[in-house]
Amino acid sequence: MMAEMEAVTAAPPYDRLQEVKEFDEAKIGVKGLSDSGITTIPRIFIHPQEKISDLKSTSTSSGIPIIDLSNINSADHRLIIVEQVRAAANSWGFFQVINHCIPLSVLDEITAAIKSFHEQPQESKAKYYVRQGLSGVTYSSNYDLFKSEVATWHDYVSIWMAPAAPPIDQIPDIYRNELVEWDKNAAVLGDIVGELLAEGLGLDSRKLKESSLLKTRIFGGMFYPYCPQPHLTVGLSDHTDPGVMTILLPNQVPGLQVKHEEKWVDVKPLPGGLIVNIGDFLQIVSNGEYKSVQHRVKANSHKEPRISIVHWFDVGNWDESYHYGPLPELISPEKPAQYRTFSKQEYVENFYSKGLNSKSLVEKLKL
Repeated sequence: MMAEMEAVTAAPPYDRLQEVKEFDEAKIGVKGLSDSGITTIPRIFIHPQEKISDLKSTSTSSGIPIIDLSNINSADHRLIIVEQVRAAANSWGFFQVINHCIPLSVLDEITAAIKSFHEQPQESKAKYYVRQGLSGVTYSSNYDLFKSEVATWHDYVSIWMAPAAPPIDQIPDIYRNELVEWDKNAAVLGDIVGELLAEGLGLDSRKLKESSLLKTRIFGGMFYPYCPQPHLTVGLSDHTDPGVMTILLPNQVPGLQVKHEEKWVDVKPLPGGLIVNIGDFLQIVSNGEYKSVQHRVKANSHKEPRISIVHWFDVGNWDESYHYGPLPELISPEKPAQYRTFSKQEYVENFYSKGLNSKSLVEKLKL
């Protein structure tokens, strides 16, 4: 008995930072862990039960609003679409668009290309593996790996596509052409949705674009492989997006959840549909008319990987001396400013100095 007690006492303490470093330096991502055939996940991925006790949706909602963009150029029909977008952005912060301008072939090809990249042999991907930067091309696992308290079960690629895209030869050739085509189409759709959102605020349709609020485009190719213990972790922690808006193309493997009326709602992606969500930045400049809401991704319990193609739209050409805040047109004696103004430095530091967490910028700037 004494020998057993001494053995327990001698057991090395859990060193999370060391295990995180070892995982990161291996450059295999969670895809590598999944492929290795493990049946238990490393401790760095295990979340406290109080954080994941509500993974099963209890909402009776049928899902986020679906908006048909057919006949968007018809004056009468456009008014209906604008009102649908305004209502969804105000109450849900999420909506799904169908009959948009992007060909189905473009959606299928970028999804397949990103899947092919992540399913390459590890030695083919390792040369791209770096920690998140403020520009260029990144392949990694958990952008906030060293900042968050617990890791999550996903890998990703990201590329800053605008205002300055990287040299074309820096983009891995396995998804280079597909990305260029997707980015071109996503930019057009981003402008269209931006116009609808501006009109929903009673502004000129070009307001968001002319204010440089859609100038930055960041591409993300998220990969959620099979997880052997999905009840102990998540694919992506609950958070809100910090930017202006996001366009999301998921494959048909489920996992995305949105918080609505204090309950988690499972999002059911429609084939060919695209999901749009409001970011913290747009909640602030809209003076709270549009809502940035919490969302998360469950760990993947399916053998088929979950693929999520993401385009984040954010402010660009931001002069260091300029401060953003609620748009002046949206402030009145009846509706005073709900948020204070903020600088570029404050915005960037708020995001990159920490891990994913919910609405920290919105809460910090609330008056």
